[in-house]
Amino acid sequence: MQQFEQLKHRGIYHIYSHGVGGRDLFRDSNNYDYFLALYDKYISPIARTYAWVLMKNHFHLLVRIKEEEEVVASPTPDRVLNPIRDKNDNSLKIGTPSQQFSKLFNAYAQAYNKYHKTRGALFERPFKRKLIDNKAYLRDIILYIHNNPVHHGFCEHPVEYPWSSYLSCISMKPSKLHRKAVIGWFDDKANFKTMHNQKVDVFEMEKWLEI
Repeated sequence: MQQFEQLKHRGIYHIYSHGVGGRDLFRDSNNYDYFLALYDKYISPIARTYAWVLMKNHFHLLVRIKEEEEVVASPTPDRVLNPIRDKNDNSLKIGTPSQQFSKLFNAYAQAYNKYHKTRGALFERPFKRKLIDNKAYLRDIILYIHNNPVHHGFCEHPVEYPWSSYLSCISMKPSKLHRKAVIGWFDDKANFKTMHNQKVDVFEMEKWLEI
């Protein structure tokens, strides 16, 4: 857990939100895929992602907000794919973390309503965020995030659920997820799997995490 002390001052956050009024955020695989594409566009430039899960009507993220020099040094997908950009398109300009998350939610809500022929607000505002200020919270929130689908009855083990970072953590495939740090917080991949194989009392964890 030494890596935690090195990252502590940089702002590691547990971020989560629900659909407003219990509204579904994701209805089909296209919704999940599109949200992740927008997440990469708007959030990857300003944050490093360590864990995530997308549920039917809510989501959880574990991210570290980048320092200013990291944001400047890290090109967005738009800069790579489309170096000649419309100067009037504010969606391509990197703002504060809160502004970037607002862009994500607004862009997704507009596309979601158009796709499903619905209307109205989609996400609860403001989104919830908790600063990770101790080692126990850091590891437990990863277990909590990955076990969310188990808790809600979508599967019996995190490996069975496609819309979380668990599969990326145990895979060797290229990923923008910062899994090396995640595995390090669990000492090694074997212990990471072992701890995820143990039953997690999500109700008790939610009380402790104040979710």
